[in-house]
Amino acid sequence: MSINYFRQLRGQPQAVELLQQAIAKNRIATAYLFVGPVGIGRSLAAKCFSEALLSLNLSPEQQLLVSKRVIQGNHPDLLWVEPSYQHQGQLITAQEAEKLGVKRKAPPQIRIEQIREITRFLNRPPLEASRALVVIEAAQSMTEAAANALLKTLEEPGQATLILMAPSVDTLLATLVSRCQKIPFYRLSEEDLKTVLTEQGQGEILNNTEVLALAQGSPGEAIAVHQQLQTIPLELRQKLQQLPSSILGALDLAKTISQELDTQAQLWLINYLQYYHWNQTRNKPLLEQLEKAHQALLSYVQPRLVWECLLINCVNLMK
Repeated sequence: MSINYFRQLRGQPQAVELLQQAIAKNRIATAYLFVGPVGIGRSLAAKCFSEALLSLNLSPEQQLLVSKRVIQGNHPDLLWVEPSYQHQGQLITAQEAEKLGVKRKAPPQIRIEQIREITRFLNRPPLEASRALVVIEAAQSMTEAAANALLKTLEEPGQATLILMAPSVDTLLATLVSRCQKIPFYRLSEEDLKTVLTEQGQGEILNNTEVLALAQGSPGEAIAVHQQLQTIPLELRQKLQQLPSSILGALDLAKTISQELDTQAQLWLINYLQYYHWNQTRNKPLLEQLEKAHQALLSYVQPRLVWECLLINCVNLMK
């Protein structure tokens, strides 16, 4: 390749080597599974790999044009799919929901309608490149119907390569995993983490040890944690760090959380509390209650009820 498409990707030498060798030996799989935590470069790797595949056998000038179109999101042979919400009869991404001020009741999902869009996209031949590319972020968020529909697509993808992203193979149907070539991604070293944050203009995060500890080697997570901390009132965080001492206080705090924070923020807050209370008390029963609450929110249990149960149980634990 005349262009080093992976030059921006730091801390993932194994993934880069596997993908570069696939291109060099012309052994491109029909489906890949990029496995690893959020925020460590999987999306960037998918973008780099897509640029490389869509640029095969093109002149340097054409390759630069392809890279530009991929970055801008308007290449006709690339379909990028993100988890979505249903809003006023349309599907919108989490970023679009935030811009519109839509309060999110549950985490976004990859829906059956999006898989049908993939099928339509792949039913036509590539317009410019030798193959079509489909990238599916957060594949673990697929509904059951969507996962089953995608399985049929993977059986006969045509002139295409699909890239799925998930935190682990255990979060997907085994039949989906078996049809993909797994590319592992790992948390970054402290040095690479600092380099990435500095390059992205987030150097101030390096001074916040709490944020870095929560990030656990993920630049994306470090940035997200830093931003999320700014959105949760300090008074609310302090109340949860101390935990209520009465049932009435627990109910009142549960009401405040469910009214002021959307579900995604509540999920993040539980992760933060797990880290905080483990460092402060090493209280395993408390951590178990927090994990139960986390799973309940993921299962779409009514948030206020989740927090009421959690905080009442915490009152009993603290007696």
